[in-house]
Amino acid sequence: MKTMANRHQDGSAGDANYGVIGTNYAKYRQPDPHIAAFIRAALGDARSVLNLGAGAGSYEPVDRAVTAVEPSASMRAQRPAHLPAAIDATAEKLPFSDASFDACMATFTVHQWSDLVAGLGEMRRVTRGPVLILTADPDELDRFWLVDYAPEVIAVEARRYPQMATISEGLGGNAEVIPVPIPLHCTDGFGEAYYGRPERLLEPGARLANSAWSFVDASIGERFVAELGRDLKDGTWDAKYRHLRTQPEFEGSLKLIVGGGRS
Repeated sequence: MKTMANRHQDGSAGDANYGVIGTNYAKYRQPDPHIAAFIRAALGDARSVLNLGAGAGSYEPVDRAVTAVEPSASMRAQRPAHLPAAIDATAEKLPFSDASFDACMATFTVHQWSDLVAGLGEMRRVTRGPVLILTADPDELDRFWLVDYAPEVIAVEARRYPQMATISEGLGGNAEVIPVPIPLHCTDGFGEAYYGRPERLLEPGARLANSAWSFVDASIGERFVAELGRDLKDGTWDAKYRHLRTQPEFEGSLKLIVGGGRS
């Protein structure tokens, strides 16, 4: 995350400006029940949970006492009424005492932090029990067919996402890395969620809800739409990837990393 003094206009503290790209984020990025089950299992019996980089509230358990932290005003404004209001703060300097929470979670956010080590250290400091990180393995991003059409987007993501070993080390060195298969009709519209529904990525809103597209030139998106649209129309995409349209799950880059809190 950026420092408090170096944030985007809406308060976004990472490399992506959610004041620009986050307008309809919640429309495309709804928590997926299959993925949520992995998070619930990892939280165990924790009653108090800190959700860091909470965004619009995806994957926050409603049956526990959740404290949400989100620096972007645009994202805080999209949180549904049944969830608690999010606190404006950043990962590197959390405004909580040591061991304040039973568990801490961070989903699709660690790649935004400018100081990953500090952020992970803060998560451990304020947490008595498990620390959960839902993220993508940069070494496995090229499993997704998008690499055929927009390799620049895959390359951007690979540079942004931390290595699994780096996160594990930041969580004390003994973290468990759990592969999370992506369901065919995944409701959380990160890129790989459309592995079997390629037409959806032709929607500007679907791409806008994936921050990687904001780091490549607009011409990349235009080329992608033209080439994928053509290949869907003439059957080229289906000739290679038709099996994905009915494949129940896709084992892509999605990982849940579970480590311990305070040493």
